[in-house]
Amino acid sequence: MFNEKEKLEEIIRLNNEVNRINDLDLLLEKILTKARILANADAGSIYITEENKLRFSHSQNDTLSKNLPAGKKLIYTSFTLPIDNHSIAGYVAKTGEILNLEDAYKIPPDRPYHFSKDFDLVSNYRSKSMLTVPLKTTRKDIVGVLQLINAQDDQGNIVAFTPEDEILIAHFANTAGTAIERAQMTRTIILRMISMAELRDPMETGPHVNRVAGYSVEIFESWAKKKGFSQKFIDEKRDLLRIAAMLHDVGKVAISDLILKKPSRLNKNEYELIKQHTILGARLFAHPKSEVDEAALEVVLNHHEHWDGTGYPGFIDPLSGKPIPGYEDTNGKPRPKRGEEIPVFGRVVALADVYDALSSHRSYKKPWEEKKVLELIQTEAGRQFDPLMVEAFFSCLDVIHNIKKQYSE
Repeated sequence: MFNEKEKLEEIIRLNNEVNRINDLDLLLEKILTKARILANADAGSIYITEENKLRFSHSQNDTLSKNLPAGKKLIYTSFTLPIDNHSIAGYVAKTGEILNLEDAYKIPPDRPYHFSKDFDLVSNYRSKSMLTVPLKTTRKDIVGVLQLINAQDDQGNIVAFTPEDEILIAHFANTAGTAIERAQMTRTIILRMISMAELRDPMETGPHVNRVAGYSVEIFESWAKKKGFSQKFIDEKRDLLRIAAMLHDVGKVAISDLILKKPSRLNKNEYELIKQHTILGARLFAHPKSEVDEAALEVVLNHHEHWDGTGYPGFIDPLSGKPIPGYEDTNGKPRPKRGEEIPVFGRVVALADVYDALSSHRSYKKPWEEKKVLELIQTEAGRQFDPLMVEAFFSCLDVIHNIKKQYSE
């Protein structure tokens, strides 16, 4: 537990930390984690405002997580709530008030809101103390709701949230609300770029790029943990990777509609033309001004390289379109990258993109059955894919399935 001086110092540090995160999903996860630490809460959820509804976006529960196998994450289902007085979160979003409930099961009958016991019944969990706080921007717009559940004392006993907790979390929520607004703007800009690509390629949709980005982050995190990287390093790279992965096929805006919208498989010449999207997309980031640009360049240029050296476009300068000196093949063309010559982000997105492409409907094919997709990925370990990435993929398959449902077409 923090003393008053430590709480103030922690708030300042967390304000700086959340303001460095660019991706919306990772920001929400971080906000929930840090708010729970500040208030010593066992569990919590975070909702995001979508027009006149709240979308249940993230959930954490230490008690339930302890019962999971090592390395596994809590799986939850996304849903929406109306912004009205009937639910606790809806009431807070509608009124902008903070609700501090000593026991969610003992809400006075004259209150307009009520507590739904459905989750507790399904999970065999007992929600008791509950602190629900609006997430506001500097303009006082409510962009979401933060809900902390079951405050604990130093011995782990469930206690009520204190008035000091209210002040502390409300202060943090103000910074969090502004950070969420900024991250939403970043995602909106990226999705507008994707919409441009979607005008050319009907398969390059918002749900597709969000799935590929979500899969990539989970695979990378599992891989990085197995490699012994620190959580701080992993968190920093996850933020960059998620944004970069959403942009993996942005180069398709420069490819002809006759190729992108062809309702059948491409012939050899057409396939050679569409391969240019990696180079054309990389040109957008060829003069990087930030770490995000650098990560996007890495992904866009390398997500079609193969572990065994049979992919494309190889060691090429995206601006000139010429081979990098010293990396030509016997025909003077760029030599394909192989193994760890392929940057990590490229190896991750390569796997995530293929999994989603095979699992999804395309103009020339129906979705493959899951069993067939998994068999192919396993077979391609050490050929098309980094074998350690494949191992990481299978270790987080339950989370990947959950992301698929969350961002369905």
